Amino acid sequence: MPNVIPGSSRIGASAAAPPIPRATLTPAPALTLPGVVDSNSPAIWDLEDGQRKLFVFTSSHGEPRVSSGTAVERLSGAADVSLLPHPGYGVWMEAIVSDDVDTWYGFYHNEWPATRCGREDRMVSRVGAAKSTDRGRNWLDLGAVIQSPQSATACESNNRYIIGGVGDLSVMLDADKKYLYFFYSQYQRQPGAQGVAVARMVWADRERPAGRLELWRDGIWDPEAGRRELLQTIPGSMRRRLEWTYPAGTPLVPPTYAWHDIDQRVDAFWGPSVHWNTALEQYVMLLNRARDESYSMEGVYVSYSPVLDDPSQWTPPVKILNGGKWYPQVIGSSIGSGSDKLAGSTARFFMSGRSDWVINFSR
Repeated sequence: MPNVIPGSSRIGASAAAPPIPRATLTPAPALTLPGVVDSNSPAIWDLEDGQRKLFVFTSSHGEPRVSSGTAVERLSGAADVSLLPHPGYGVWMEAIVSDDVDTWYGFYHNEWPATRCGREDRMVSRVGAAKSTDRGRNWLDLGAVIQSPQSATACESNNRYIIGGVGDLSVMLDADKKYLYFFYSQYQRQPGAQGVAVARMVWADRERPAGRLELWRDGIWDPEAGRRELLQTIPGSMRRRLEWTYPAGTPLVPPTYAWHDIDQRVDAFWGPSVHWNTALEQYVMLLNRARDESYSMEGVYVSYSPVLDDPSQWTPPVKILNGGKWYPQVIGSSIGSGSDKLAGSTARFFMSGRSDWVINFSR
């Protein structure tokens, strides 16, 4: 069983710097999200039939599902959703942002077999976007938002799952509704390109996301990073298309031991989940830390930032749990507003769709 690290998020605070917030875990009655979970699980409130409901998306085996209810403890069974035209292979819906009128914008992790390497048993991932006007039951695909050049695929990798690309993401809209911020995992071949990176897109471009990103690179927002690349539409076919690809962003924490090298050892952060915390008045990021090419969990970590527009403000990740399971995230406890994007001093702490703890935040 994983071991809680009591009060550990104070570690690393210096006398000259403002105190780093405190995050602690307290055991709580078990709570499980409907459906099987193998990704971040976005949770969003909206009106349906005159009643405010919480909608939660869970994804596994490349198929997203939706459930709803009056609270996270009272959700219906998970139902299949439609995404058309389908982007191909597996889709995991990991973030949803509403326009506060009648449209939701979803952002998903999409995996394709590594056919370029002749390795159908390994995948290359990318980030895509979609929109829904019926509370997430049917989605219109808006295409790829972030994908890596094919040359960045690690064809000889020992990684058990992913040998290239980007994915395992979280998305936040800033308070001014000017930019969408993407926090995503980079799995490119080069060690210096791996880890959690940040990109942003003008909110007004949400209907046309292709080629609209700025990447955080070398301490600045780079609007010129994207380029057109000729990609195969269907593996093994002659049909090809031009799509936008992006180089690696600067990782918030580069890996100490990289993915894709000749040994199994890894020391890398991945799978960010970001929310605004009203008690701290800061953004909070939860992270997985992998210790081998099979994504075995070394621990769950937390990082904080007062702003989204300067990724250098994120504090060094500090462990809050030994071991653990994939995809740590919060769901706020306030009825009508608490979600995976908004929480207060106390929230439910989930890993792989199951909560056995409450997470407490304090200054």
